[in-house]
Amino acid sequence: MRPLTCSRMDFSQSNLFGYIEDLQELTIIERPVRRSLKTPEEIERLTVDEELSDIERAVYLLSSGQDIQGTSVVANLPILMRQNPAETLRRVLPKIREVLHVAGVEMQLTAAVSFLTVLQEESVSIHTYSHSFLHIILQNLEHRDAGVSNAWLETLLAVIEALPKETVRHEILNPLVSKAQLSQTLQSRLVSCKIMGKVANKFEVHIIKREVLPLVKSLCQDVEYEVRTCMCRQLEHIARGIGTELTKTVVLPELVELARDEGSSVRLAAFETLVNLLDMFDGDDRSQTVLPLVKSFCEKSFKADESILVSLSFHLGKLCNGLYGIFTPEQHLRFLEFYKKLSTLGLQQENGHNDNQLQLQTLEQEKKYISVRKNCAYNFPAMIVFVDPKNFHLELYSIFFCLCHDPEVPVRYTMAVSFFEVAKLLNSDVYTIHKELVTLLQDESLEVLDALVGHLPEILELMTNRGENNGSESKLFSIPDLIPALTAAEQRAATSLKWRTHEKLLQKYACLPHIISSDQIYYRFLHRMLTIILTNNVLPVQKAAARTLCVYLRYNRKQEQRHEVIQKLIEQLGQGKSYWNRLRFLDTCEFIIELFSKSFFCKYFFLPVLELTHDPVANVRMKLCYLLPKVKSTLKIPTDKHLLQQLELCIRQLLCQEKDKDVLTIVKRTVLELDRMEVSVDAEQLEKEKQENEGRSTNINDKIFEKKRRDSKASSVMAKSINLSVPGSSFGTSARKEEKKSKLVRSQSFSTQALHPKYSNIEKCPNKNSATGYTTSISGMGKSCMLSFSDDSFRTHCTGGGGNAAFSSSSSHNLFSSADQKNNGHKEGQSRRMSMKNRKSNS
Repeated sequence: MRPLTCSRMDFSQSNLFGYIEDLQELTIIERPVRRSLKTPEEIERLTVDEELSDIERAVYLLSSGQDIQGTSVVANLPILMRQNPAETLRRVLPKIREVLHVAGVEMQLTAAVSFLTVLQEESVSIHTYSHSFLHIILQNLEHRDAGVSNAWLETLLAVIEALPKETVRHEILNPLVSKAQLSQTLQSRLVSCKIMGKVANKFEVHIIKREVLPLVKSLCQDVEYEVRTCMCRQLEHIARGIGTELTKTVVLPELVELARDEGSSVRLAAFETLVNLLDMFDGDDRSQTVLPLVKSFCEKSFKADESILVSLSFHLGKLCNGLYGIFTPEQHLRFLEFYKKLSTLGLQQENGHNDNQLQLQTLEQEKKYISVRKNCAYNFPAMIVFVDPKNFHLELYSIFFCLCHDPEVPVRYTMAVSFFEVAKLLNSDVYTIHKELVTLLQDESLEVLDALVGHLPEILELMTNRGENNGSESKLFSIPDLIPALTAAEQRAATSLKWRTHEKLLQKYACLPHIISSDQIYYRFLHRMLTIILTNNVLPVQKAAARTLCVYLRYNRKQEQRHEVIQKLIEQLGQGKSYWNRLRFLDTCEFIIELFSKSFFCKYFFLPVLELTHDPVANVRMKLCYLLPKVKSTLKIPTDKHLLQQLELCIRQLLCQEKDKDVLTIVKRTVLELDRMEVSVDAEQLEKEKQENEGRSTNINDKIFEKKRRDSKASSVMAKSINLSVPGSSFGTSARKEEKKSKLVRSQSFSTQALHPKYSNIEKCPNKNSATGYTTSISGMGKSCMLSFSDDSFRTHCTGGGGNAAFSSSSSHNLFSSADQKNNGHKEGQSRRMSMKNRKSNS
């Protein structure tokens, strides 16, 4: 078949038939796909009556359905047990038991998982479970398929933990005696080994000694090496169950014998079990029994038994520290040299010769050597404890250098993971490994970088402090090339496709204000964070950069640099052309609210945030609405009274002018949330204003009293002169009428001025939105706007007309309950009382 090409196609007659033949060949290829579709008869057989209940449908599918339908029923068994346990146990479970006798591997595996899920969810009591499910599990333990048998065994081991002792003894332990006999199948004996390891912690010591240990000894001497290996790995669990004394007299001799077994897998299992049981052996057992075995393992590992090499390298740290108290100086040095030899296994040495003079290594050997070096990297912190951190530079630094520069990524990755543990152990000598920190930061593999970054803040803090409380200025020169390494690591992560590593790196870089100077952060990192926010396409990365930038800004004490960054945030993000940048501005403001003081946010970012009320993109307005409760929480009364008024005005404009129904829904919810919030009160500022008002009131009262005294004296003299000069005149009557008219005018003026000033200047509300409940009247600029709203619905009525603003509410508090209104009410009350006093004095 010739390839179909789209460039320079020749549609001449000779070539056209060639293309047709190619298309026909493609059609032939597709035919088997079409034939694989279900026929009407097959679809009919798979169709089930929809009127059947779940239990009836399950019984029907298990009885006459296909295997895939039966498997589906078995998978849904936990759901049926939750919905109707009695009917499921009575009708469905017996059918499953019948089907499992002839079921395939897929249904068997599904049943094992479903039975375990029923146990974990505790859909029925453990007594009911053991009565209904346990026998089915035991019947399928010896399935001919090893995978199915292991699946049922895992379910049984989980069930044993929950079953009562008597049930385990009668249903499991007693039949185990016959199942563990040599005459039984290999699979049966392997199952018996694992069950004995599980029941060892279930019974008292005397029961285990009488009923379990004889079977254990028998299986340790089994003719099949698989059984001996399996039983050897269960000896640890049995030893924990029987205690120290029986372990010394029963388990340890069996381990010694198995350690000399002809099968390599048996010897490996014996070695690992010995290492795991070191804490249960006394000093004599360790020095006389365990140590000779371990020395024998080490000697044979390079010569005749390389199969144990990987396991030995993995357990070497635990082994060295477990036997530390019984080592002679010579033995101590011998094990240290053995570790060093393993750490460079398979690498080209400085003299140009291979470690074991191997010229050609097979791929399998190479993989094994990489695993050995990786295990040595894993055990490196334990080896520092073994040699004492004071001797690190002399004994282990060369190995540390080799492992950090190992050509294989898994080895360097493991060193990066354990780097923090190494730094903690070295304490004041941590400066000796600063070069390796820079090396790992510059590693070409992002996996290594990701592993190192996990504890990067703690590592850098240890590096810069050197275990002491030095000042920040002395920290700057403690890690040469740190800043170039950090910037290079970020650039490498940014250009890769692993954005999670980049995000993690940016989050950890927030620790840098504690490590390097503010100027270094400003010139090398801060502007880079802003660039990432503006140009990166991954949202989590942008948010991580935004938060780290806010941390840098928080610790920057130079006002010019601060103002420059704030200005860029507002202009390039808050007022940016891209709506995506404006969304990130709101994210940044959220971080600023979290990290900075309330007054800082109100001073620089409160009004720029509110400007986004008029943003042309609905998503920006919606995100703003979600942020408004946090914005209101930054306000303090009476200091931020004008900002609170601006916030209320923006909310009214959104309610009146918003056309997007989704945004309007969020606005209504936000209004209710804002209504429930209390604005914090600046008690100190409030007390200061109160004292100023009281002082001003006292001065005014003194002036009023003095004026009243002079006026009363002058009026008494005038009255006498009038009575003497114009007796019977009507002037006094007309003067009283004029005085009453003047009082009436002043009273009307006072009632008009009593309106709260913040509702006297509201913009037009041209939109009409339907709702009911909480009613607000806003008038001004030639129109009045009626806002009525309840918990989840609002209605806005806008009508023409003029007049003074009125804001009325059916509830006991206003749309924005705040201390601001209380304060204003107090001031208006004082003004009203003073005005009344003036009128009385004038009258």
